[in-house]
Amino acid sequence: MRVLVAPDSFGDTLTAVQAADAVARGWLRARPGDEVVCAPQSDGGPGFVDVLATRTGRVVVTTVRGPLGSPVDARWLLDDSGPTSTAYVECAQACGLHLVGTPTPHTAITASTWGVGELVAAALAAGARRVVVGLGGSSSTDGGAGMVAALAGHPAPAADEDPAGAADDADRERWIALARDMLADVEVVVASDVESPLLGPAGAAAVFGPQKGADPATVTTLEDRLRDWDDALARATGRSWGDEPGAGAAGGLGVGLLALGGRRVSGAQVVADAIGLDGLVSRADVVVTGEGRVDAQTLAGKVVAAVARLAVRHSVPVAVVAGQVQLDADALAAAGIVGARAIVDVADSVQHAMDQAGPLLSDLVEPMARDWS
Repeated sequence: MRVLVAPDSFGDTLTAVQAADAVARGWLRARPGDEVVCAPQSDGGPGFVDVLATRTGRVVVTTVRGPLGSPVDARWLLDDSGPTSTAYVECAQACGLHLVGTPTPHTAITASTWGVGELVAAALAAGARRVVVGLGGSSSTDGGAGMVAALAGHPAPAADEDPAGAADDADRERWIALARDMLADVEVVVASDVESPLLGPAGAAAVFGPQKGADPATVTTLEDRLRDWDDALARATGRSWGDEPGAGAAGGLGVGLLALGGRRVSGAQVVADAIGLDGLVSRADVVVTGEGRVDAQTLAGKVVAAVARLAVRHSVPVAVVAGQVQLDADALAAAGIVGARAIVDVADSVQHAMDQAGPLLSDLVEPMARDWS
């Protein structure tokens, strides 16, 4: 039997690659004669590059400015096998929340997307004419202003200094014009499944700011700064971008990329297309997918739902493994999922489930595989 293992990451406990390996180990313990194919997935957030690297392109490491100014080594992919050289960039590599240590109101204000601009510039210098930027897991809420300033050639700011903080309207509009010119002949793809607008109660500052260390006063400051940036984008481009779906993704990095000519595409779909997921599913006898928590949001367009839809289209049964499963059997069946199992159901505690997620996931899958018919 041919088994396709295509999970997303399990929150902060397992990367998608680690989760796929754990599922494969458990399955092969029970059915060593089966052919198991691992195809880890991502929606554009942390792990986007590592997932793609299992199937396409070559990894390039570029040292860029981290979110607070210290240099970080960021991984990205260059795929020049086709007629158009494509770069895959993960914003979390340059401005990820994991790079700031313990988030505070100060880091929430000063964290910048400057390094993302340096990664895009490196991709262009390497010959890429199509740049795919995966959004998610950012520490910044600068609307992509740091990225735009870096692309425009603005002098690098001091460490722990917000590069857009002291800029006046003329500076901002000049950055935007220069960056748009640089990308005029480049296809920019914004890989994200977040549909949040830039501003308001559902926007970047209000929804995601607290996760990045912002207290209520800081959320207000971030909102005001994003509104000013949105006004600058509108003046420079002749139209407003803040209400575009996905403008608020990654602390508003979405709006910066859209205003530079980018188009938003589902991050899960980008990965699926790049690795040929449709063909992998069509050749499988069973698909196993999963994520950290399977809940109502899962069915609203996350990786598990996307994989399940493909499996249903090809009449291939799909099973789910997760850290937690919060959907009942009817909801799962409606999505085409024939069964789901959760790590917390076999762990001694939630902490145990997190500390030993890999081995427990393998243990969870083994009886599933043994019982499969």
